[in-house]
Amino acid sequence: MDFLDLKEKNILILGVANKKSIAWHAADVLEEAGANVIYSVRSEQRRETILKHKPDARVHICDVEKQEEIDNLRKSLSDLTAPLHGIVHSIAFADYSEGWLPFHETPRKAFLQAIDISCFSFISIANAFKDMIDKEQGSVLTISISTTRMAAENYGFMAPVKAALDSSICFLAKSFSKFSSIRFNAVCPGLLKTSASAGIPGYVDSYLFAEKATLRGKALQTKEVANTIAFLLSPRSSGINAQQIVIDAGMETNYFDEDIIKGYFGQQDS
Repeated sequence: MDFLDLKEKNILILGVANKKSIAWHAADVLEEAGANVIYSVRSEQRRETILKHKPDARVHICDVEKQEEIDNLRKSLSDLTAPLHGIVHSIAFADYSEGWLPFHETPRKAFLQAIDISCFSFISIANAFKDMIDKEQGSVLTISISTTRMAAENYGFMAPVKAALDSSICFLAKSFSKFSSIRFNAVCPGLLKTSASAGIPGYVDSYLFAEKATLRGKALQTKEVANTIAFLLSPRSSGINAQQIVIDAGMETNYFDEDIIKGYFGQQDS
C-alpha cells in the first residue's frame, strides 16, 4: 500500500545546497516515495552538484532575491502536464561579514537582506505559483527552527527573521483559503549537522548539548526531518494547516534533565 500517496506527484524543492542539506534528504525521501522532484537552486555550481549525483534530475536556477528569476522559474515549469502537488522552501541566508555583533548592533542592510531571502521569498514563491498548485490537495512547506523564543547569541539575527517566516505561515494559509484548500506549514527542526550550521560559531557545543537534552539521548537526524516533510506534503496530513511542526526528539521538554544539571554543577565545582 502506498501510504503517502505521493507517487508521480510533482514536488518543487527550492534550496538544495549539498548532500548534507535538509532539502537534499527531503528529495531522497520523496523520490523513494515515487514523487517527481523538481529542483531549484541558486547557482550553476549547485546545479552541477545535483546533476553529478542525480544525472536525470530536472534542475533550474533561481536567485530568489530577483523577482524576475522567480517569474522565469514559474514560466519554465509551464510545460508540466499535472499541477504541482507541493513546494518545499528550504532557503535562508544571513550576511555576517561585519562579524558577530550584539543583536542591537545588527546592520540594517544585512537584516533586510536576510528577511528578503529567508522570509519574503517564501511569500513571493507562493504567489508566483498559486495557479499551478493543486487547489484541493496542494501543500507548501518552509523550513524554520525549533524555537525563535530562545536568544541563542551565536545564531545572531536569524531567529527574528525565522519568527517572521513562522508568522507568514498562518497569513498565507488564510489568504489562500479564499480560493483553495492549499495548506501551508513550517517544519521546525532542532539542531542538525548541516553545512549551514557549520558556519555558526560555537555550534558544535550547542549541538552536543542539544543531543544530551533529547529525551532519547541521541541527536536529531536530518532524515527524520525529511520524513516529516514527506508526510506534510502527502494527502495523509490533510488536516494539518497553518502549523509549525517541531521536530527535536523531545529536547524542549528536557532542559532540566537530572544528568545535565549534575554535569553543569559538577563543572562549576571543579
